[in-house]
Amino acid sequence: MSQTTPGTTTVLTFSDADAGLSWPLDDWAAALEPPTVLIADDDEGVRDLVGTKLRAAGYRTLLAADGRTALALAVGERPQLVLLDMCMPGLDGLGFCYELHSSPQTAHIPVIFMSGRGEQADLDLGRVVGAEDYMVKPIDPADLLRRVQHLVGH
Repeated sequence: MSQTTPGTTTVLTFSDADAGLSWPLDDWAAALEPPTVLIADDDEGVRDLVGTKLRAAGYRTLLAADGRTALALAVGERPQLVLLDMCMPGLDGLGFCYELHSSPQTAHIPVIFMSGRGEQADLDLGRVVGAEDYMVKPIDPADLLRRVQHLVGH
């Protein structure tokens, strides 16, 4: 058991503090928030199922029923990932992906297509417009989580 002499002070120092390193408060807040995934699909059942699975796994979700709404959310919220249906009203998945990756502010956001169209030409077209991955519906929830974790982490 150590004893201290009255009037003495113990000083703790941290090597990082001496180096002048700082981490802005905004970075701390962002590091503590769960990753955000935008789910854009015109099928409400798909949005709800995928959203429920991702929220249960600790992700924050944004939902959109059409491409224009999804693009506005992507620009405004800057999600870490977009899960995107190929066929949607207003702006389809291909147009959305092209526009998303054409802007320097959103070009870094990865996209996974979720589509009922599973021909090789569809997969190739998804890659051409910048998608990182392509899943054919019906979606296996465990496989979806693996792919999301691969691209976003968490």
